[in-house]
Amino acid sequence: MTTIIPPSQTQGRIHSIETCGTVDGPGIRYVIFTQGCPLRCLYCHNPDCRTPHDGKEVTVNELITDIQKYRSYMEFSGGGVTITGGEPLMQPEFVLEIFRRCQNLGIHTVLDTSGYVKLATAKPILDHVDLVLLDIKSFDPEIYHQVTRVSLEPTLNLARYLSEINKPVWIRFVLVPNLTDPPHNIRGLAEFVSDLNNVKRVEILPFHKMGEYKWEQLAYEYLLKDIPPAPPELIATAKKIFQEYGIKVY
Repeated sequence: MTTIIPPSQTQGRIHSIETCGTVDGPGIRYVIFTQGCPLRCLYCHNPDCRTPHDGKEVTVNELITDIQKYRSYMEFSGGGVTITGGEPLMQPEFVLEIFRRCQNLGIHTVLDTSGYVKLATAKPILDHVDLVLLDIKSFDPEIYHQVTRVSLEPTLNLARYLSEINKPVWIRFVLVPNLTDPPHNIRGLAEFVSDLNNVKRVEILPFHKMGEYKWEQLAYEYLLKDIPPAPPELIATAKKIFQEYGIKVY
């Protein structure tokens, strides 16, 4: 006999929670960091989110009960709930149910994803998402693979689909000196984004080493230890390229 689990008791694995986040979508946000990621980004600042079986198991009910404690902050600031990771779309049923419950409560929802997922998996979740933060690590496929160890094409497929359904998107691009900064790479991404009709902004995130200590603790080899932070002039050059295509960039 098959046991049917009520949606409210749907379980998932999370790494951690940030109750007053301000960088993962508009306003003050309740940010859920899910466990598990198929990418192996060279600059990842959450390498401890990689393995799906780590972290802690929680139910949707537990999260919704906690989320509601912060509703006044969200409503005052125009914030809401963001699910990030790791890669949230590795736990589709769990993430869908959190977003569904949030929207039923009138809470704004944001999905932060690498886009490395089958469209069939993402589509039901997107019905309950108000804004997508789509991380496009590179536009040159070879650079993308060097950065992530996976293929770029699923991310571009998701970006095109989001444009088709006119789902609001913020594109995120991490600018890494001597890695993702070639002009053809930046320009290629700018051209691609300019053809989409739903992108509200592009965020250029300067490379930093804030997560390097986690790599050391996990005994992972951090290959970017000799790469300097992105200097202001490099960031300005990248922004100018996007602005040439009429894209709002931060």
